[in-house]
Amino acid sequence: MDLSLEYALPVLTDPIVIGLIVAGTVMGVVIGALPGLSSSMGVALLLPFSLYLEPIPAIALLSALYCAGTFGGSITAILINAPGAPPAVATAFDGYPMATKGEAGRALGIAAVSSASGGILSVLVLLFAAPLLAQVAYSFGPPEYFALGVFALSMLASISGEAPLKNLIGGCLGLLIATVGIDLTTGVERFTFGVPELYEGIQFIPVLIGLFAVTELLNQAQELGRERIAVTVSALKLPSLDDFRRVKNTILRSSCIGIFVGVLPAEGSTMAAMVGYNEAKRWSKTPDDFGKGAIEGVAGPEAANNAATGGAMVPTLALGIPGSATAAVILGGLQVQGLRPGPYLFEEQPGLLYGIFFAMLLANILFLFIGLLGAKVFSRISLVPRTFLWPTVFALCFVGAYGLNQSMVDVWIMIISGLVGFVLKKNGFGPAPIIMGVVLGGLVETSLAQSMIIFDQQWTGFLSRPITLSLLVLAVISLIGGKIRSVLRRLLSRTNRTA
Repeated sequence: MDLSLEYALPVLTDPIVIGLIVAGTVMGVVIGALPGLSSSMGVALLLPFSLYLEPIPAIALLSALYCAGTFGGSITAILINAPGAPPAVATAFDGYPMATKGEAGRALGIAAVSSASGGILSVLVLLFAAPLLAQVAYSFGPPEYFALGVFALSMLASISGEAPLKNLIGGCLGLLIATVGIDLTTGVERFTFGVPELYEGIQFIPVLIGLFAVTELLNQAQELGRERIAVTVSALKLPSLDDFRRVKNTILRSSCIGIFVGVLPAEGSTMAAMVGYNEAKRWSKTPDDFGKGAIEGVAGPEAANNAATGGAMVPTLALGIPGSATAAVILGGLQVQGLRPGPYLFEEQPGLLYGIFFAMLLANILFLFIGLLGAKVFSRISLVPRTFLWPTVFALCFVGAYGLNQSMVDVWIMIISGLVGFVLKKNGFGPAPIIMGVVLGGLVETSLAQSMIIFDQQWTGFLSRPITLSLLVLAVISLIGGKIRSVLRRLLSRTNRTA
């Protein structure tokens, strides 16, 4: 460790490197806050410019943008219910209700502290336990990924709303959307209707923008004639110490979840945020407040999604397997710099490895201050008259959807998703289960096909893998656990009455 500090500290005292980290942090917050853009897009745009830098300054710049971009998505998720990045989807469930109640500054402050805490904790853990975490991630094969996806889908019964059956139906709709395109195993076209743009499937971002931003725009359009009272004082109020004490356990728990999920190759921050939100609700003393403006509902996903950024760098650096889409771009940056990520980095280049980790640590500290100092400024967006705000949001939605692939098909997908989301919301269906189904659909289908090939089409092979079997058992418990508890309560109440 002394050798690592000897290499890392001189790098971090270089004013050029510190300036690049600050610039990457600011750019990450801005890019993450714009609906339709994401940290992966920002890193991809900066990648050509990083070629003119030395390896550590270049990767420090990209890593800072990665961490800050994950937090930046929470700004628009909270203020206008339009997540700036996929990992901020779960933040909107309670962040936006807080903003509508005049608590935008409070929600943004909780998001900033939770994101920074999760990111800092993940980097500190990685500094001492990266080889061990890499070994855990390496032990996961297709059967384990399938079981993990099934376990995540089983959480739909309680992830949002009060109707478990409707949540499961929404998840199935998301899975159906994920099947669009050419099946990589059989080569069969599914639901493409002869549209070439659909051969590779329906993109996640247009569906995300439609279900959240466009649906909310249609909801707001119904209320334009109603009187609205803006609570300007409380909207700019930051969280109190009591708020932070209330969410400290949620932050710690979700940070651990984010580190674990992030270290699994290809999982990324979005799934970590979903699981973090669900577990925050599961452990909350007031689960009925979720979806209505619970601060734990903001702290849980924000701590998890930023903790996953540090976790995602473990398989990227130690195995050469990207832990997320953004980590895949950073992996490309390492390779362009002439570096070959893999286990040898831990032995032969500790200075480079730990220099990157220290740069990520500094980036998390920086965006904590940017988030807290800028929370009052950001929260003023919630006070802009809706007649000016929402047309602007609608224009940004078009730009975000079209800019993904420069395709009008993505724009139509966004519009259709918004109309469908509006109708579903009127009938009690929330967007979260649909989004989770879309996110996990490809993982579940691909890992299932690979697993059946491994097991020679014998499904009993899943039962021979301890981790797989454990996750599947947890999925069953998650589905029927609520029903079992209600039956036990009724039996206990009858016993007490007869006694």
